[in-house]
Amino acid sequence: MDMTFQHYLLGLFAVANNIPALPLFMNLCRGAQAPVQHRLCGVATASSLATMAISLFIGAAVLDFFGISIAAFRIAGGLLLVSSGLSMLKSSCDEADGLPPVSVSRMIPMAVVPIAIPLTTGAGTISTIVLFAESAHTMAGLLRIGGAICVMSVVNYLAFYYSPGIVRFLGRTGMDIFTKIFGLITLALGIQFIITGLTAAFPVLH
Repeated sequence: MDMTFQHYLLGLFAVANNIPALPLFMNLCRGAQAPVQHRLCGVATASSLATMAISLFIGAAVLDFFGISIAAFRIAGGLLLVSSGLSMLKSSCDEADGLPPVSVSRMIPMAVVPIAIPLTTGAGTISTIVLFAESAHTMAGLLRIGGAICVMSVVNYLAFYYSPGIVRFLGRTGMDIFTKIFGLITLALGIQFIITGLTAAFPVLH
């Protein structure tokens, strides 16, 4: 039996929100001009939306084709987050001010990985959408899931769009402290992803 639109939206809100991605996104946008910030916002949101759409229609088939399990996806995402967290812990505003501006061509890939994937749309989101799609027995059910994905993408876009304002509010010192704190959280989140993936892959470890 298909669930209601509200059920799909609440389920996605729990796993596809971009709150974990905001600190890294804000750090990426620090010092960038407004047009560049808006472009990064669009790239991150579009990448997340595309990942959710692919998961809805061919997610299970893609994972099966490449022989990738959800556990393996979690571990890979965890390794990416560990690397990003360590970079945030090592960075500082003073060092950043002494470096030449990062080119847009180098910033855009970061907006895709790890900001869009796996921080905004990770293994939990993909598995949730795949399960939703398998439980939807009608086209109306798939359309409701698609609508929930679109609404969730708008919410994520607004969160990304207004996050650079927080950078300006915090200033240099505040942003440096913020980056260090959330670098530690990102590192811990990555380790948790790895632990969860290993536990799923090797139940004997549980």
